[in-house]
Amino acid sequence: QVQLEESGGRLVQAGGSLRLSCAASGRTFRSYAMAWFRQVPKKEREFVAGIAGITGQTFYTDSVKGRFTISRDTAQNTVYLQMNSLKPEDTAVYYCAARNWDVSPSSDDYTIWGQGTQVTVSS
Repeated sequence: QVQLEESGGRLVQAGGSLRLSCAASGRTFRSYAMAWFRQVPKKEREFVAGIAGITGQTFYTDSVKGRFTISRDTAQNTVYLQMNSLKPEDTAVYYCAARNWDVSPSSDDYTIWGQGTQVTVSS
């Protein structure tokens, strides 16, 4: 079974940048789609970005297009989320997720999750 662990979350000032990492352990399949979600209190877990396992096609929610970039290393053991021009509304717990199918914007479709990493953007 694949296990995921996020890292890189921290306090950053508005307009700044940081990169989140999601390391995978165990058996990794190239067909797995990987994604980043985020969640704040009283809100549903929100799709942020995803990358398809076979084609490498990327997907982003409208609020982060042009600011965030998802990528995956050639060994498929780590997925990254580069976040630029951060805004206070980006503050959330960020989770990485994986599924043995195509990218989906629904958190209910993912079977493997990390524990989350806190990103706080100050005004």
